[in-house]
Amino acid sequence: MSAAHRIIEAEGLPGLTMRRLAREVGATPMALYHHVHDKDELLRLLLDDYAAGVPRPEPPGGSADPAEHVVAAAVAMRDALAGVPWIVEVLRADDLMSVHALWYPETIIDAAVRAGLTPEAAVDLYRIIWHYTAGEIAARAAAARQRADGRATYRSRVFADLDAAELPHLAALGERWEELTARDTYDKGVRAIVRGLLAGPPAAPRP
Repeated sequence: MSAAHRIIEAEGLPGLTMRRLAREVGATPMALYHHVHDKDELLRLLLDDYAAGVPRPEPPGGSADPAEHVVAAAVAMRDALAGVPWIVEVLRADDLMSVHALWYPETIIDAAVRAGLTPEAAVDLYRIIWHYTAGEIAARAAAARQRADGRATYRSRVFADLDAAELPHLAALGERWEELTARDTYDKGVRAIVRGLLAGPPAAPRP
C-alpha cells in the first residue's frame, strides 16, 4: 500500500498503473495480479486502508439538535479528505467506495431522518453535502497547485485590470479577490445547506 501511495503523491492518480507499481516494488505486473485483480481492486484497498486509519469524531456534546450532528459529520468528512484530494477523484466516479467510510453517510442520513426528513430526502441531503464537499476540496487542491507554480494566474491578471465602470464591485475588490476567495468558508456553507434543506421547501404564497 505504501508504494502505491508514494506513486500517487509523486505522479498523481493517473500515474498509478499496475506496471508502474510493479516497477516500484521490484516485481512483475503478473506477480501483482496474484494479489489484486485489477486497478479498481487496488484502489478499493487503498481507500479502505486510508479510511480505516481515520479516527471518528466525537458527536457534538450536549446537543440534541440533529442539524449539528449532520454538520459535524460533514466537517469530519471534509477534514478526512482535504489532505488526500486523489481520493475525491476516485469517489466522484460513484462506483468505488470504502466500507470503512460509510460511517459518514450513515451518520448524516440518521440525523436527517431524526430531524424529520424521509429516508429518500435524507439521501438527497447527503448527496448535496457530498457534491459540495467534493467540489470544495477539488477547487482548493487545484488552487494550491497553481500557487505552488509561483506564477501569476490568469485570474489575477484579469482582476488587476477590470473596468470599474462596467464591473464596479469586482474592480473594487480586485486586489483582495484572491485573499477573499481563499478563505475557508466550508463550515459556513455546509451549515447553510443543512439548515435550508432541513427546513423544507418554503410555503406556497397565498392567493
